[in-house]
Amino acid sequence: MSSSSRRRAESSSTANSSSRTNTTRKTSAYDAGFEEHLINHGIHPEGYSDIEPSNLDEINERLAQPRPSLSPSRLPPEVFRNFKRKNREALTEAMVRSSVFPIIAGDAHTPSGEDIPFNNLAPLTDGTISIPRPDFYDGSRPGQLDRRVREEIGPYITPSTGNAPLLPNFFAEEKGPKGRADVAKRQACYDGAIGERAMLHARSYVSGDDVAYDGNAYTITSTYQSGTSTFTMYTVHPTQPTNPDGRPDYHMTQLRSFAMTDTIETFRQGVGAFRNARDWAKEQRDNAIARANEGANNSEGGATGIESPALNLLSSFASEAPSQASATSVDEGPYTSDTVVHDSEISTDELALDLRLPAKRS
Repeated sequence: MSSSSRRRAESSSTANSSSRTNTTRKTSAYDAGFEEHLINHGIHPEGYSDIEPSNLDEINERLAQPRPSLSPSRLPPEVFRNFKRKNREALTEAMVRSSVFPIIAGDAHTPSGEDIPFNNLAPLTDGTISIPRPDFYDGSRPGQLDRRVREEIGPYITPSTGNAPLLPNFFAEEKGPKGRADVAKRQACYDGAIGERAMLHARSYVSGDDVAYDGNAYTITSTYQSGTSTFTMYTVHPTQPTNPDGRPDYHMTQLRSFAMTDTIETFRQGVGAFRNARDWAKEQRDNAIARANEGANNSEGGATGIESPALNLLSSFASEAPSQASATSVDEGPYTSDTVVHDSEISTDELALDLRLPAKRS
């Protein structure tokens, strides 16, 4: 082989090696070691820890509150039958997301996002796991939070660039009939810890650790598996760090679970719990934003040192996926059969929009 040929071969080999290094796949919730990785970094899945949030009973009481829009007089049996039919016909996760989940979610007029990569956050652990990409989340409009606060704690509260909602604290992961429930639960745990970290930083912007670690939860995360029609809700709350790196510990606790195709009453309870949870989560965000804004206006503000931004990891973390941010709001366009909308109180007329007969197959 000539010297020039050897140089070309060596160059090609180096390029291929570099390519393999740069494209090393990060661990995701589909990998067996993902849950162990979370545990090693102080993020405890449901059932791993007996530590429960102080406001667990309060949250469950809120979830159980009746909603007039879901009363028998306003939610007829046809709605339940329609839900069961759509759930049965949803053969993929995408179909669950587009036709089943919107019936549960309703139309909340709340800033939300779907399938947006959280590529603007500091890593929750050590940067070796994939970035979060929740199927659905609620947050707040960036303009609600003082610019100084956004700039100082942005790596913890602003999940994506553009106009995507920030301070996410309500999540849903959806799976089709063949989707794995264990994966959904791991994703929900990851989402919830990301959300609770955001709330921890927002609430601690001025007040300090004594408020940050009050034993309460401020985030709700959930899963829906269409094959069993099981909808399960969890909360995540932080405790003082036990790891040498000084990061808080996070604990996932189950709230409620519903078999959504069981009876119409169970369906009403599950839908009501989901919508009540969204309302509750919004109240927590609004309170945290109000406190942070007041602190920014009354003092120099500043983060309290819960964590130090891992800027070297954040740089590579943020480049993992392109920004696909977009705030989903009912105000952005008219309702159609393909539009995902979300509301606290959905009317009989709105529910009736989902009662159309299935299209004939050609």
